[in-house]
Amino acid sequence: MAEGSDTTLTAEQTTEHAPNGLVSGIKSFAAGHGGAKAVIEYVGKRGARIVLVGEDGVWADQFADDTVVARQACAKAGVTVENAWERELMDQMRPSNDLWRSMGRRTMAR
Repeated sequence: MAEGSDTTLTAEQTTEHAPNGLVSGIKSFAAGHGGAKAVIEYVGKRGARIVLVGEDGVWADQFADDTVVARQACAKAGVTVENAWERELMDQMRPSNDLWRSMGRRTMAR
């Protein structure tokens, strides 16, 4: 058998860069809320959801093509990415009154 790269498995490296609109949206949120932290969630074919939590407790989300692009966008925007939903980060979140109202209208399916 000949030696070479045909028997070596390599991971494909994506060359996509974070879109400027995504980076500016993250920067804008962080600037308007005294800084921010992010949690990136994989959401299948749709890509990745970036949940931003501001220092004031306000939160929002953005979508990226994949988790690599999401991490690049957060890095360019200067926002720290948390590895998981830590208790301190969840305690910091303050849902809006509109969100509480919408959750109150939902009923559990049985």
